[in-house]
Amino acid sequence: MTLDTLRDSIPDYAKDIRLNLGTLAAETALSDQQKYGTFLASAYGARNRAVIDAIAQWTDDKLSPEAKTAAKAAAAIMAMNNVYYRATHLMSAEEYRKMPAKLRMNVIGAPGVDKVDFELWALAVSAINGCGMCLDSHEKVVRKAGLSAEQVQTTLRIAAAVGAAAAVMDAEAA
Repeated sequence: MTLDTLRDSIPDYAKDIRLNLGTLAAETALSDQQKYGTFLASAYGARNRAVIDAIAQWTDDKLSPEAKTAAKAAAAIMAMNNVYYRATHLMSAEEYRKMPAKLRMNVIGAPGVDKVDFELWALAVSAINGCGMCLDSHEKVVRKAGLSAEQVQTTLRIAAAVGAAAAVMDAEAA
């Protein structure tokens, strides 16, 4: 399945999602590695097999093996971190926010690609998972590294469209 096949499989009631995927595939605000990595990390973060397969096939010749691994790693590490940090942020007892997480997160320090790209992918997955604390943290890192508000917004738009495509595909399979 390719991105076009995925888009074609999205029903008419979700036409906006289909159109947004096409528009975002042509987006130029991000570097190619940033854009395709954001799509791939978002697909893994959204956890739908059809979406993962389509986007993995579409990005296969667009990302290096290291970038593919890093995009998947961003989705994996944020699956853990988003649960932990969202929980500590939502709990009324502040003492949990002050405690060290004591969870291994070595990939964040050595992701195998430019750190800003990995942080951007972590931002996209954090948006899908709804962790405000992680969104704030990763947004600060990418902005400090020189990315613009437009580039952050583009990343969030990709995450939103890929997440919505996964939700539609899940609903259709139910």
